[in-house]
Amino acid sequence: MLQQEHRTESQSYEWMCEGVSPAGEPCDTSATSHCGICKRWFCAVHIEDEAWHRCALEPGDEGGEA
Repeated sequence: MLQQEHRTESQSYEWMCEGVSPAGEPCDTSATSHCGICKRWFCAVHIEDEAWHRCALEPGDEGGEA
């Protein structure tokens, strides 16, 4: 299970989900959670899906289709 941090800081701008699918497709949803491992912001759906986290990839794998 990935370590996550929930931040409730007041921000003058909105973070977008930084997740990228295994097929290389980005997410265009507002981010609500911060991954404590890869230090990226994710939406509520992708924070729980390890396939969208760079920190969950095998060494040498950059994601996307082969």
